[in-house]
Amino acid sequence: MLVIYTLAMEEKIPEKMKAALLFGTGGPEMLEIRDDVSVPVVQQDQVLVKVSACGLNNTDINTRVGWYSRSVNSATTNSGFEEARTDDATWGRSGLKFPRIQGADISGRIVKVGEGINDSLLGERVLVNPCILDKDEPSNRELAGYLGSEFNGGFAEYCVLPARNVHVIETDLSDIELASFPCSWAAAEHMLQRVQLESGQSIAITGASGGVGTALIQLAKRRHATVYAVASSKKIDQVKHVGADVVVARESSNVPEEIYSIHGHKIDVVADVVGGENFSAWLELLKQGGKYVTSGAIAGPIVDLDLRTLYLKDLELVGATVFQSELFQDLVSYIERGEVQPQVGKVFKFEEIHEAQRVFNLKDHVGSIVLTF
Repeated sequence: MLVIYTLAMEEKIPEKMKAALLFGTGGPEMLEIRDDVSVPVVQQDQVLVKVSACGLNNTDINTRVGWYSRSVNSATTNSGFEEARTDDATWGRSGLKFPRIQGADISGRIVKVGEGINDSLLGERVLVNPCILDKDEPSNRELAGYLGSEFNGGFAEYCVLPARNVHVIETDLSDIELASFPCSWAAAEHMLQRVQLESGQSIAITGASGGVGTALIQLAKRRHATVYAVASSKKIDQVKHVGADVVVARESSNVPEEIYSIHGHKIDVVADVVGGENFSAWLELLKQGGKYVTSGAIAGPIVDLDLRTLYLKDLELVGATVFQSELFQDLVSYIERGEVQPQVGKVFKFEEIHEAQRVFNLKDHVGSIVLTF
C-alpha cells in the first residue's frame, strides 16, 4: 500500500486525455473518440479518479438515443429517436447538454484531491457511486443527477467527482470485475430495499440475464428469497448458474401464468426492468398486498393498468431510481465480504466503444459489458 501511495504522489497528470464525447442524440456515430480533451479541474471537496475500467448500462444507450424524452413511447434501440427532444432527455428529465462524457460504472484510483480532502486518499482504489446527490440537501430527489447524464462520467481516462461519491474498496476482484457493479447493482439493491424483500418471500425477475437482472438474482438470494427468473431460452442454464431457483423462458406464451403454475400460488414481489405488454399479467400474478418494483422499461414505457387490479388487491407499485449514499456503502460491503460475485459478459477496449454498444444492445450476453483502458 505504501508503494502505491508513493507512486500516486509522483504521477504526473497530463493536461489532455482520451475521452468519448457525445455530440447529440442518435446512433453510435454521435460518440466521437478524442485525445485532446482537457483533464477536468479538481474543485473543493472533489477528487480526480484515473479510470481503469467503465461498464456499460442501459442509461448510456437511453441517454444517447434520447429515449428518456417523454416524446418517445417505444422500446429502447441503438439508433436515435427522431422525435426525441433534448430539453427532457436526461436521466433526471432535464435538458441534455453537449458535448457530454457518458459512463456511470467507474472503477479506478484517486490521483488528485481538492481542497478539504485528506491527502491520504491518494492512490486508493475506488468504486464510484454514479448517483450524485445535492451536498446540502441529499434527501431532495429533485436535485439529484447521474454520471454520464447530468454530469460527465467515465468514458474517459480521468473523471472528477465529489469525494462523497467515491468509495475506497479492498478486494481481490479486478478493475474490470469491479466496473460491472456500480449502476446495475445499485439499481438492483435499491429495488429490493424499496420493497423490503424478506427471507422466505418469492420474487419474479424479468430481464434476468442483464446487468440489473443478474444483480437482482444474487441480491435476492442473499436475502434468502425464492427467485423466479425470466430469460431467453438460450440463456436458461447461465441464469440458473447465477443463482435463480427457477428460470422460465421469455418465449413462453404466458410467462406469469407459467410461474404461477410452478409456484402453486401468487407471489410476493415482481422486479421488472422490461415493461411492455406483460405489465398487467405481472400484477395479476402478485398476491393480495404484493409489490411491483421497476427501474427500467426496455420493452416499452407505456403499459396498460387496470386500476381495479391495483386497488382491489391492495398492491404497491414502486419506482426505484434515486438512492442514498448508505445504499452504495452497503453494496461495497457485500463485495468486500465476498457475498456477491461479478457477472462480466464481455470486455472491450475503450477504443472499441461503438462496437461495445452495438453488442450491448443485441442483449446476447449475460451480465455486464465493460470497457477497459
